[in-house]
Order: sequence, then structure tokens, then C-alpha cells
Amino acid sequence: MSESNSETQSTPVSPLVAVSPPTPWQTLVQVVPFIRPYTRQLMVATAALVFTAAITLGLVQYARIIVDAGFVAGSAQTLGQAVLAFLLVSILQAFGTFARFYWVSWLGERVTADIRKAVFNHLLQMHPSYFEENISGEIQSRITTDTTLIQTVIGSSASIALRNFLLLVGGVVFLFITNPRLTSVVLVCIPLVIGPIVIFGRRVRKQSRKTQDQIANVGAYVGESLHQIKTVQAYNHQAEDERLFSGHVESAFTIALAQIRSRSLMIALVITLVFAALAVMIWVGGQDVISGRMSAGELTAFVVYAVMVASAVGAISQVIGDLQRAAGATERLMELLQAQTRIQAPADPQALLMPVQGTLSLHNVHFNYPSRPAQAALDGLDLEIPAGTSLALVGPSGAGKSTVFELLLRFYDPQIGQVLLDGIDIRQLDPLVLRQQIALVSQQPALFTGTVMENIRYGRPDASDDEVMAAAEAAYASEFIVNLPQNWHSHLGESGIRLSGGQKQRLAIARAILKNPRILLLDEATSALDAESERKVQMAIEKLMPGRTTIIIAHRLATVRNVDRIAVMQQGKLVAQGRHDDLLVENDLYARLAALQFNQTT
Repeated sequence: MSESNSETQSTPVSPLVAVSPPTPWQTLVQVVPFIRPYTRQLMVATAALVFTAAITLGLVQYARIIVDAGFVAGSAQTLGQAVLAFLLVSILQAFGTFARFYWVSWLGERVTADIRKAVFNHLLQMHPSYFEENISGEIQSRITTDTTLIQTVIGSSASIALRNFLLLVGGVVFLFITNPRLTSVVLVCIPLVIGPIVIFGRRVRKQSRKTQDQIANVGAYVGESLHQIKTVQAYNHQAEDERLFSGHVESAFTIALAQIRSRSLMIALVITLVFAALAVMIWVGGQDVISGRMSAGELTAFVVYAVMVASAVGAISQVIGDLQRAAGATERLMELLQAQTRIQAPADPQALLMPVQGTLSLHNVHFNYPSRPAQAALDGLDLEIPAGTSLALVGPSGAGKSTVFELLLRFYDPQIGQVLLDGIDIRQLDPLVLRQQIALVSQQPALFTGTVMENIRYGRPDASDDEVMAAAEAAYASEFIVNLPQNWHSHLGESGIRLSGGQKQRLAIARAILKNPRILLLDEATSALDAESERKVQMAIEKLMPGRTTIIIAHRLATVRNVDRIAVMQQGKLVAQGRHDDLLVENDLYARLAALQFNQTT
């Protein structure tokens, strides 16, 4: 094994919990690449936002004119002109608000969709052991719940924050223009308001991360319990599951309540400080109006600007809480995107010679699963499977039979040794090219929510309906498909729950026939079936095997008497190989396994 491969194997999986999380702003900046493709829409939304903020500030000046020129001066004509201008500006404000809301919301939805796709596409390329080490329910929560938080920030909170920031800056500028002395009262209070926002904001972010993690645990528990509902009910485990689920929910509620309490205290403190400053400012301004140093219209405008600034500060304090929560969600999503897969295509993959023969070789293969590094799954295994021949792997549980399949499909790479296809180390091949030559029919076939046609076509998405039907016919599946409520378009439910075990197996075999691979991996596809279903599935397999390199994991020895060769495995090692009759005489382990099984059937 090359040094580069050794380094690849030793690379740890990116943990789901960051050891040293970045600041909220550093975290949120990681979303920028998803926004960059939509710069034009972002510019339109920003222009609309600036336009509406400017108009809002301008409306206050019209209010000052109305008070001074209309009410105080008693000029009906000036009042009428000011009111008409006020209405015109209001209409422009409405159009600007429409443009701002539409494009900001569009941007939020678009970016959220892109993040979801990016995370999902990345997860599809991850090595299988990643999903052994991380709970699938929590990963699903990140793709759904966490992206919704980001959508809220991009499509709403960020717009609110920027708009209120512009109102805050513009309002302070107009306050200075109107009355610099009174403005100093407002400016003195701004640090008093910002302080609580910073202090409570840090606490909110930590609590937000805990809340999202706990919500993910709730989702994972729900998914697992409902997926195994028959087992839950068969063991009368409902009451215990209710108790455990209640614990998860209450824990999430407690953490969320702490977050709500922090945000509520922050908002209450900010509002108290802001309006206390406003009261002082109104008192000082009122004294100036009474003494004639300031007009009523100027005081009105000043009060409105001050309220605007106060409201902007309050709104920003709330938005910062949303940004803190979104930072936690973004952090969790970026951890998924930054996770590195252990199985990667080489920079310059080697090409298979066509047509592929299907010769397989395992040379001195040593392998330990990452989750069990001290326990050898394969220990110096050597196997040769000539093209077009059939080999059965037999042995007690834990012998390493399924691990051979895992390595052939390159779900894992061996720590020592080589796995070869037609003389080429499969690490030098693109995994997509390798797996294109292999079809797997497992003991528990994987079916997906969808129709019969869609599940068979999973083997070759570009296949025509006629090709799908021909594959089903060859797998002896047509006879039950045509009796389903919508036959080929019948929905199978989650994991094919509406089908029997034998029906699932025949659909899986039809999928393999449609793929037309050179190598066939069969994980004892008949061991869990009744006699009639087993006969039909066995007939389908016999149609599928000729001309292909076939490896069968055999739990029942009666099914492998006619294979070309049987390999007996124990504790990750090859202990014997040959034909059934020869092994009965030459190998004690095989003879013992055969005696146990055949004695039980007599």
C-alpha cells in the first residue's frame, strides 16, 4: 500500500461537534459562496432596501413641514402641498417595500435550497462508516431545521438588520442636523444599549447550538421508533418509548426556555434603556420649545427620529439573537460540508480494459473497521475468483464474509493488501466505474419509497419501460406486480413495507438484471424466505448468474452445493476451499457446519 493511501486511511472523520468554534460572523461568512451566484438579485434587493430606508427618513421631514407650515403657520395651501407630497412618497415607499420583500425572500429561499442540495450531494459521496459514527436522524435535522434558520436570516433578519442599521445611521445624522445638543443625549445611551446585546448575544449563541442539537436528538428518536414500529408494538414498548421521548422533548424545552429567557432579558433591558433616554430627550426638547430655542416642527421631527433610532436599536437587538441562532445552525451545516470522505477517486484514475472480464483477487488483505480498530475483520486473506466463476463464502458469524463484499464495493479500503479487478488495484479506479460493474442483492433488499417501476429502474435510471418489464419478467416478479393495485405504478411504501420478503427479493434481483453487471454479489438472498418464495427467488438467481463472476455469502449450505468453489472462512482468514463433497472430508469446520444444518433438516 502506498504512503499516500496510508495517509488517506488515517485521516479522521470530521467530528460533528467543533472543538473550537469560530465567531458568529466568521461562521455566517461561510454562507457567502452560496449567495455570490445571485449578486444581481442581491444588488436589486439592497437598492430597494436603501431606497425604502431613505424614503422613511424623508417622510419625517414632511411631517416637520406639515407641523410648522401647516398647523403652526396656518397655511392651508402649504399644508395641502405637503400632504400630497407625503402621499406620493408613501406610494414610492410601497413599491420599494414590495421589491425589497420579494427579492430578499427569493434570495433566502434560493440560497437555502442550494445549501440543502450541496449538503445532500456531499453526504452521498461520504464513506459508509461516516453514517455508522453519526446518527442519520441528526443529519436529517441539520438539512431541514438548520437550513430553515438560515433561510430566516437571509430572507428576513438580514434585511431587517440592514434596513434598521440604515435608519439608525440616517436617524442619528438627522438628529444632529435638527439639534446637536439633544443628539448628545441619544449618543450617550447607545453604548449602554450595545453592551447588553453583546453580553447576552454570546449566551444566546451557545444556547442556540444546544437547542439545535437537542431538537436533532428528538428527530432521530422519532425516526427510529416509527421505523421500527412493529418491534415497538410487538414488545409492548410504547409506554417506555413515551417516557424516553418525553425526556428528550422536555430536555429540548428546558434548553430552549433558557435561550428564550436570555433573549427576553436582552430585549427588555434594551427597551428600558432606549425609552429612558427618549424620555430625557423629550423633557429637554420640550424646555427648548417653551423657551423659543426650537420650533414645534423641529421637536416633532426630532422625536420621530429619536423613536426611529430607538426602534432600530431594538430591532437590531432582536435580529442579533436570530443571527446568533443562525450562526449555530450554519456551524452545524458547515461541519457536514467540510467532512472528508475516506474513499476518494484518484487524481488520475486508471481505465478498465473493455470488455471487463470480472476476475477478482484479494492479496494478503488485512482490515479493521474504524469503529473496532483493535479487532481484525480480515487477517491476511488471499482469494482468487476467475472471471465467470462462482464462489461461495461460508463460515460462522463474524468470519469476515460481509467484509469481503464491503471491500469489493470499495466502501472501505484495506489497511494492508490489495483488492484487484482484472489485475488492477481498485484504489486506482474511479469508484463510480468500479461499482458500475457490480450488482448487490442483499439478504434484506433495499427498496425505496416510490413505485415498482422506479425501484427496478434504480439499477439503470436511463432504462426504458420495456427494459424494466423484461428485467422483472426474468426475475419472476411480473406475476405479482400485475396483481398490485396500480401494478407497475403501485407505491411500495417506506422500505417496500407493502411487499412480502420474497417479493422484495425478486424486485432486487430484477434491479440487478437491469443493471447487467459483470460481477454479482449475493448475500444469501433466500435464507429468510418460505419454501415457495425461495424456489422462485432461486430460479431468478439461476437466470442471473451465468456468464458473471458471482460471489455468494451462504448461511445455508444446501444452497451452495452447485457453485464452482466454496471458501471456508473463520476469524477473517481463509481456512479451506474446494467443492462441497471434498470439504466435508477435508475440513472439520465445514463438516461441523454441514452436520448442524443437515441434521436439523432431517
